[in-house]
Amino acid sequence: MPLHFKTPTYVSASLSKACGRNVSIKLDSLQPSGSFKIRGIGLACEEYARRGFKRFVSSSGGNAGVAVAYAGRQLGIPVTVVVPETTSERAQQTISSLEAQVVVHGASWQDANDLAMSMLDNADAFIHPFDDPLLWKGHSTIIDEIVEDGLRPEVIVLSVGGGGLLSGVVEGLQRHRLNIPVLAVETLGASSFAQSVAAGQRVVLPTIASVATSLGARQVSEHAFALTSKYHIDCAVVSDLQAVDACLRFLDDHRIMVEPACGASLAAIYDNLEQIHGWMNIMVIVCGGVTSTPEQLQVWKQNLPGE
Repeated sequence: MPLHFKTPTYVSASLSKACGRNVSIKLDSLQPSGSFKIRGIGLACEEYARRGFKRFVSSSGGNAGVAVAYAGRQLGIPVTVVVPETTSERAQQTISSLEAQVVVHGASWQDANDLAMSMLDNADAFIHPFDDPLLWKGHSTIIDEIVEDGLRPEVIVLSVGGGGLLSGVVEGLQRHRLNIPVLAVETLGASSFAQSVAAGQRVVLPTIASVATSLGARQVSEHAFALTSKYHIDCAVVSDLQAVDACLRFLDDHRIMVEPACGASLAAIYDNLEQIHGWMNIMVIVCGGVTSTPEQLQVWKQNLPGE
């Protein structure tokens, strides 16, 4: 039995009204780990457990760490997660509550990742948060479920950080021979993907300057960037305030809590960005996230600069 489960997909009346289009949502925020991450990470952990590894080591800005901790507890394998200093206290506590060891190190995910890699021995499996074919295969099951539900959106909107979700969605679309464009959305202070596309090569951000810390990969994966030359992928960038506002509106409209990394995609709909104007039937991957609370969202809303 996989560690993830099939999540609901339905037309959102409030999102549809906000942009004047037919907007469906794929609610992966309802996964047991709180985000889509358990799809690919669960698959990877099951595979490495079958190979006989005795510990999982991962690096994460929050959601991947929760997914590894959840998978490890379900499989009876110890977990160590290295997180950067920007990781919220809530995310750290959630990882710890799943009986994983949390190590805080560095100003960015890259710093945390370097330490995690240095901790490995022969009995350890490294669970990458976004750059592993096993993860993409697991994440691609999102498309399997959309197809099973009989839906054929004209475009899929999703958030992009390191590129794991993007890679999985494109893999699923290609497996089903669906030529559906993807709109990849980031926040302004974590827009490594959009900047790379604009430059025609992968760029490294000097720092992550966004409350959407789950998008905090200073460089998108090579695989995700390479997909831009093989598949129809557009980019959009929103402000932190737009992402936070979208989270609060989604909470009011759907009674479901998500974090700003997910709010970036929802902002594309709530704010009716130009990039969605070419389509009438839109699917948004509600990727979820555990790093925020309603109280934290309100604090951000009060303190973030206006447009």
